[in-house]
Amino acid sequence: MVVVVVRNNDIFFRGYGETAPNSHQLPSADSVVRLCSLTKIFTTDLLTKLVADGAVRLDDPLQSFAPPRTVVPKRIMPITLADLATHTSGLPRELGIAPRGTPHFTYPDYRTRWRWLPRQQLRSTPGTAALYSNVGYDFLADALQSAAHKSYSTLLAERTLSPMKMYQTTFFPSAAQCARLLIGAHDQGSCASTEATDGSSGLYSTPADMAIWLKYLLGTGGPAIPTQNPAAQQSYILTSSLKSNTGLDHAGRPTSIGLGWLHLLPPGDPLHIVEKTGGGAGFTTYIAISQSRHTAIFLAATDGPSESEFNVFKAANNVLLALAGLPPLPSDPPRQSRIHTRKRRSR
Repeated sequence: MVVVVVRNNDIFFRGYGETAPNSHQLPSADSVVRLCSLTKIFTTDLLTKLVADGAVRLDDPLQSFAPPRTVVPKRIMPITLADLATHTSGLPRELGIAPRGTPHFTYPDYRTRWRWLPRQQLRSTPGTAALYSNVGYDFLADALQSAAHKSYSTLLAERTLSPMKMYQTTFFPSAAQCARLLIGAHDQGSCASTEATDGSSGLYSTPADMAIWLKYLLGTGGPAIPTQNPAAQQSYILTSSLKSNTGLDHAGRPTSIGLGWLHLLPPGDPLHIVEKTGGGAGFTTYIAISQSRHTAIFLAATDGPSESEFNVFKAANNVLLALAGLPPLPSDPPRQSRIHTRKRRSR
């Protein structure tokens, strides 16, 4: 596991365990990790920039960016870019199971997902219910690519990665980078180009680059590192206003949904956390931010030889708050019983 904490302008890094089974080498700040779904907050960062440029609007329909003669399904309302960014599009989590032997985060590609989309029936009216969707974020990246008239990977490099000198954050790992990729207890296949899922899950990075990213998110990097547009971390939808939300509570019960981010407790609460979880291909990843105390944490951990009930996301939340001089988060309230939920829905 690698952990990076930024508090104001100070950086703390620590590596734990081994870079690979029986390597007897501690992970370093230059070890390569898969960001998994933390990729999504890079996508919404770029979305916010294109909105500020006037190139797109949050209420633009996905249909406006579809390939010629491709019809995007709708259910009463069309899918908008905001719906994709807040997991309220009505699209499922995945397109389907990747063919056997497909490297991680290389399926589905652009052609496959756009052929699949017109045949779908949305699970809910866009904007009314949250269902975590990886494929929705790949469509969001496709839309930004269409609006900018250049490949998404080029756009991300030009607008975000290169200006901050995050040169180890990429969809195209070199042989040298693949040699530094942390390896878990189970074989997770090849280290390959992941441009096919550039909006949802494909980014590789290092703890050193993620320290820069945390300073960007906090706005504590001084003149060398810009500050993220506050709109990127805003709360956009109260979860209490939705008919349901599924797949969003790995780190705690969110009170609201942002552009890729989830909010634990209301923004005015001293314990308010903005967070994003990730996982897959043998990795668990996480970012949590306490903006009121200018403190943020990033971690990436490979899988071990056995499963554990330990929730690393909730533990990281409490580490973050302790370092910020705050008490732990309160426990999530108990969920309503299924019988009570059915009664409430039938009204």
